[in-house]
Amino acid sequence: MKRMIIHCNSGSTEMALQEDGRLVEYAVERCQAKGLVGSFFKGRVVNVLPGMQAAFVDIGQKKNAFLYIDDVLHPHLERQPKVKPPISELLQPGQDIIVQVVKDAIGNKGPRVTTHYSLPGRWLVYMPSAAYVAVSKKILDEDKRHRLKAIGDELRQEEEGLILRTVAELEELEAIAMDLSLLRKQWSGILEKSKTHIAPALLHQELSMVQRLMRDVYSPETDEIIMDCPKRAAEVAAFLEMMIPGHEQAIKIYDKEVPLFEFYGVQSQLDKDFQRKLWLPGGGYLVWDQTEALTVIDVNTGKYIGGNSLEETVFQTNLEAAAEMARLIRLRDTGGIIIIDFIDMDREEHRDAVLDKLHSCMQGDRTQHHILGWTRLGLLEMTRKRIREETAASGMD
Repeated sequence: MKRMIIHCNSGSTEMALQEDGRLVEYAVERCQAKGLVGSFFKGRVVNVLPGMQAAFVDIGQKKNAFLYIDDVLHPHLERQPKVKPPISELLQPGQDIIVQVVKDAIGNKGPRVTTHYSLPGRWLVYMPSAAYVAVSKKILDEDKRHRLKAIGDELRQEEEGLILRTVAELEELEAIAMDLSLLRKQWSGILEKSKTHIAPALLHQELSMVQRLMRDVYSPETDEIIMDCPKRAAEVAAFLEMMIPGHEQAIKIYDKEVPLFEFYGVQSQLDKDFQRKLWLPGGGYLVWDQTEALTVIDVNTGKYIGGNSLEETVFQTNLEAAAEMARLIRLRDTGGIIIIDFIDMDREEHRDAVLDKLHSCMQGDRTQHHILGWTRLGLLEMTRKRIREETAASGMD
């Protein structure tokens, strides 16, 4: 059971996602500072750096965007040359180019852009020039994978690329084809705009935070939507009708005097989950330290005394920590390099079980991540894609 709780005011929109009553995602979007990730621009190359195999592109923002050579070459690896050519052979200063933002400006760095274009829909991701069909890795059933791959091969035209999303696992061909048709129209509109607009120019704005949530997470069979703004609720209902024709979602309008986040326990969970020291249900605790380059999470037994031996106590604390930090990484939208200092375990099967626990609990995270395993120092290393500034809870530093 997922509950989407959306609080709107004049300056921002806050979204909280609860699964079985526990907070798993939180995000805030300010009206004057919307992210650019997913948006398309007609940009102009202002500088080519052969030594870095990169270029800077003016897309009309405060800082020029960074374009690396891997994002200029063909999106299909098999179509790329074995030896990368100098970027100066591909781009020249003053050249106009269509780019898509893949990472917002963070700190002193400008946004990162690509020419590997992708337009996400409800059931699939459309890539105009990728030339392949793929199926979400989260779909494990081979028969379902083969079925979706066959649908993709049937629908794909010429150089198009398609990724069938996890939510398409049981969907029929007709619905997937309709989704693809809408995405093709979007891409045609972007190309038409690029012919008439002078660089730098915005060609296509990515959906709002709430619309992305509905597109990527919403399931009409199980989910509940609660909002405290009737006007925005009507907009969400219209978007859902466009996305899932014929489905009528009863969005609950919250109108009590107690603030929405307070009534559903969101604010108290935020106050607890964004601290540096975080207590685990069994009495252990995590210490969460973040630098510009990486995040370090330290696990401690604290007050936990539940095991029959020290090794068992350590093992149970680490298992509990693995589950909780998976939720917190997603909630806090932690990105980049993440180093986890679990309590030392003597038995190899315990180390494997903790690693498996982290893997399984991270399955619900839509953001790309890689758990690399144990280092020689006994630390666990993972990475998670960073595309926006890390979330900070409302009213907190």
